[in-house]
Amino acid sequence: MEVADRGSSGLTFGMLDPALVAVAVTQGPEHRLIYSNALYRSMVSGPRGGVPVEEAFTESVLPHYRALFDHVYATGEPATSSAQPSMAIPGSRAPGERFFSFSLSRVVLGPGEHGVLVVVMDVTEQTHAARRLTAVAEERLRILRRYESLIRVSADIVWVTSGDGFVSEPSPSWERVTGMPWEKYQGQGWLRAVHPEDRPATVRSWARAVKRVTEMWEHVYRLRTADGSYRHFQLRAVPICEDDQVVEWVGASIDIEQQWQEQRRQRLLDRAATATAQLRGLDEMLGALTGVIVPELADGCGVYLVTDLTDERHSGAPFIVERLATAASPGLKRLPPYSEEQLRAGNTFVKAVRRRRPVQKRFPAGSPPPDVAPAGTLPWLTANDANSVLVLPVVVDGTVPAVVCAVTCGDRPPISQADIGLLNRMFDHAHDALSRAIRYQRAQQIALALQYSLLAEPPRLPGPRIVARYRASPAAAEVGGDWYDSFILPDGVPVMVVGDVAGHDLGAAVAMSQLRNMLRALAMDRREPPGEILTRLNVAMESLSDDVTATCVYARVEAVGDGYRLEYATAGHPPPLLVTPGDGGRFLEGGVSPLLGFPHSGARLSAVEPLPPGSTLLLYTDGLVERPGEHLDEGLGRLLHLAESLAGEPVDRFCDAVVSGLPTSGLDDIAVMALRVPS
Repeated sequence: MEVADRGSSGLTFGMLDPALVAVAVTQGPEHRLIYSNALYRSMVSGPRGGVPVEEAFTESVLPHYRALFDHVYATGEPATSSAQPSMAIPGSRAPGERFFSFSLSRVVLGPGEHGVLVVVMDVTEQTHAARRLTAVAEERLRILRRYESLIRVSADIVWVTSGDGFVSEPSPSWERVTGMPWEKYQGQGWLRAVHPEDRPATVRSWARAVKRVTEMWEHVYRLRTADGSYRHFQLRAVPICEDDQVVEWVGASIDIEQQWQEQRRQRLLDRAATATAQLRGLDEMLGALTGVIVPELADGCGVYLVTDLTDERHSGAPFIVERLATAASPGLKRLPPYSEEQLRAGNTFVKAVRRRRPVQKRFPAGSPPPDVAPAGTLPWLTANDANSVLVLPVVVDGTVPAVVCAVTCGDRPPISQADIGLLNRMFDHAHDALSRAIRYQRAQQIALALQYSLLAEPPRLPGPRIVARYRASPAAAEVGGDWYDSFILPDGVPVMVVGDVAGHDLGAAVAMSQLRNMLRALAMDRREPPGEILTRLNVAMESLSDDVTATCVYARVEAVGDGYRLEYATAGHPPPLLVTPGDGGRFLEGGVSPLLGFPHSGARLSAVEPLPPGSTLLLYTDGLVERPGEHLDEGLGRLLHLAESLAGEPVDRFCDAVVSGLPTSGLDDIAVMALRVPS
């Protein structure tokens, strides 16, 4: 290739060969190529010298820039092309697509001679790097836009805080939901919208997350919305890090009020079902339900049994409520669990029972109207700044046996309609259990009334004195069949009877009354020895249900000369005890026969014992001496020891001390009858 080898400076163009950039020189207005260095030639294939640029680079794109060459040559103004846009040279010897930037400037080649200096740089790597960065940036931008769109769709509020947890950017969604302007919620001002009860826990949880930089922070709180009500929100926030430092937190808040209410509803219904399923007594059941209601739904609660005698058949009779169970939130004094009051017709309780639907009364805190509750409850309402009372009738088997009184106090809003519906459902779910408990309680009351009506006062005698005591079981839910009886036969002989019918229910109490009446009729009619009376009683029991069994002690106390003697018989019953001051005591183990209710072909025996002056005869049921897991002899030994120590006490104190002084199981009723012989 023949080209000029010197410029006007006298320097040869060959000095440009080692340059790190590609260089070419054209001459004259035709832009004939007079020089290209090795790097240029390596990039562009086969340049031919001495011909115009269009011909010198027939395979390149440089000819398309002829107008630019003309402008630089004519005006002397340099021209450059940066990497954007870069030009791809199809004639490049290097494989693949490559990119170049170039500059054109006019040079003096000699007197009156000018040309154009072309400098070309390979920017392929830079271009590819820039493209990669652009692609990454665009991908990140797409991901960010998708994330923002997803957040907007799935979250009610989107918010941003600084690395130390202070709200640092305005959030239009926060302002829309809460109604708070930016100047009020920036920094830590957002806490003012959190429910006061939830605020301390929220502050602690958020502070821990910021300090420990957790991967994701999650929390639930109640947030005051623009209409002034509170709703539950689920919060989630993630840290944004640069160089291992948290620069900000991005969070979202989702309204979960409906979900929270449903979970709460189910949780309370489950708790109520569990409470009523595990208990049998009505007062225990109602007490457990008050524990479910407080403090979840109310600050205070009382459950009252209803005795309504104000209908047409009982003109002028009272409406009576009997409080059985109470509960109160922490910090509030609890009402006593029991009271009984008569109510006037205008009382809220009476209205709720009459209408069979809830009645809610709202009033200024601490100022309840006089007819909103029983008089005994009003001081509690005033002292605890009550602001509303809900009276909910409990309908069981078509009647209203009880009412629930739920109270809210202070700043707590009254019970909502949704929660009133929840309370109704709670008691509807407990209907069967409450129905069983109410039927059982009524049966128990009937049995107790029947039992006590049959426990007649012992007769007054001219010489011996008879005293009886009965104690119902404090622990057993059922009514037992224990009984005692004492009467005077037509021949003037006093009789003492203590018995126990198997079972603990109304049936046992009814069977007890039947046996008592049968025995009394047989004794009054026959006046036979005790063993024969029990034999006849066993035969008469065949008219009763086959599964009725009982134990019994039947005793006659006859005057003989200056003293007394005992004739007795026992049918499967613990033996009578005879104690005398100074002489100790012993169990009378004669006249023994099997318990009543089983066929017994042989005659039942009687036994006779003299009764020393000042002695005490004690008849009793097994509840006085039996304890689970213990042999009966141990209980009998305790009774004997105690009775000997009390032998000199008046017979009233003797009976009281025997009933209260022994470690009984508490699972059975106790009946005792003592006869004191004159000294």
